Amino acid sequence: MPDVKERAARKGHSVAEGASRESHAGHTREDASSAQGHRSRLMDRVHEVSKVDRHSEEKTLSSSSLEGKAKETMPSDFWDHLKEQLSSVPPDFSCALELLKEVKEILLSLLLPRQSRLRSEIEEALDMDFLHQQADRGDLNVTYLSKYILNMMVLLCAPVRDEAVQRLESITDPVRLLRGIFQVLGLMKMDMVNYTIQSLQPQLQEHSIQFERAQFQERLNKQPSLLNHTTKWLTQAVTDLTTPPASCPDIPDSSSAPGPSPSDIAAPEPLSPAMVLSQGFLNLLIWNPENEEEFPETLLMDRTRLQELESQRKQLTILASVLLVASSFSGSVLFGSPQFVDKLKRITKSLVGEFNSRPEETMCTVSEQVTQEIHQSLKSMGLAPLSSDNTPSLIAQLQNIAKKENCVRNVIDQRIHLFLKCCLVLGVQRSLTDLPGGLTLIEAELAELGQKFVSLTHHNQQVFGPYYTEILKPLLSPARP
Repeated sequence: MPDVKERAARKGHSVAEGASRESHAGHTREDASSAQGHRSRLMDRVHEVSKVDRHSEEKTLSSSSLEGKAKETMPSDFWDHLKEQLSSVPPDFSCALELLKEVKEILLSLLLPRQSRLRSEIEEALDMDFLHQQADRGDLNVTYLSKYILNMMVLLCAPVRDEAVQRLESITDPVRLLRGIFQVLGLMKMDMVNYTIQSLQPQLQEHSIQFERAQFQERLNKQPSLLNHTTKWLTQAVTDLTTPPASCPDIPDSSSAPGPSPSDIAAPEPLSPAMVLSQGFLNLLIWNPENEEEFPETLLMDRTRLQELESQRKQLTILASVLLVASSFSGSVLFGSPQFVDKLKRITKSLVGEFNSRPEETMCTVSEQVTQEIHQSLKSMGLAPLSSDNTPSLIAQLQNIAKKENCVRNVIDQRIHLFLKCCLVLGVQRSLTDLPGGLTLIEAELAELGQKFVSLTHHNQQVFGPYYTEILKPLLSPARP
């Protein structure tokens, strides 16, 4: 029988019928994060179900499944019992046979229908009737079979699993080798699950869009007023875009100062449906809880997700505000250390979860912890400590973030709002290339928030776009004389 390295060399040849498919599966796993932003709501649910299934396979498989028994009792019971059986004289192969049977089923499950040649080879090499006969005679070669399984895994695994499979080659103890094989096969099964889900993604996404639209149309036929709140929501978005900003009370009265003539004022840019929808979606992140009963009907299924995004946005506002204030007192050297910034972010994130319910108390705790961390870091770097004047000033400014009128907090909030608007217009990656001051330290968090927001709005527009178009037609039509 060829060894692992020889079989690995054959991986690119026609014998390895499964290698091409599993290679795609590996790449699919690496691309999963980028595909996530374009999944439909149904696709997200399928993805969540797959994660639950993986969790179940690892934690709560049926006791009738050997995989479940092994994982529930690892490492002491199952593998110790297997070792005892194989070490006994004469050896007892009952547990090993059960394990080999399940390993065979896993290997077969990794094959595509067209891979009949590999299927026949596995069926022949792991013929359970023949293995039982060998076990009865006491000459079942568990080590030989383990090496065969390992060689087959080299052919079938995705490139991302090559290293894990090759590490098993050096294991000589048969029980340890079988245990390692079983663990890596579990990962290969998950590769297959991800590959299958990704292959079905376009069909699932289109089905989700058509299904949700049909369900909504059925409700609309029975309840013609079902779009009333959606119409009000879009009307408000148009008003927000067409109403000039309020003049500052500190500016002198325009009647006492010369102003531009009507001919000098450029005509406003005509509104497009995309502009109105972007404004409308942004308004959802600052929705007044008192108007909950008027939430747009087309977004009710997304209300929980929007609330989560709204909460995440508020926490990022506080986080960025804390970092901005702290950096103004600490200097560029301290904030030039990624380790220090990451630690400060972890400290702040762990404390701001209850900001909405207890803002003053939360910021008191944050100010104490942040100031203490700055003191310790300055000391460890051999830098000058905060002066007796700067310390109370830093604490006061951090605590002041609890106030809604805090200027730092308001500026950061506006910049995050602008970033999300850019995400809807330009996309997340382009919006990240030119972040305004105060947001660069939370770039990763903003990318996650922006991707979730864009994904949600994109799917919603795909489902309800025809309804939005009809509502916006009279709102955006030029006024007739």
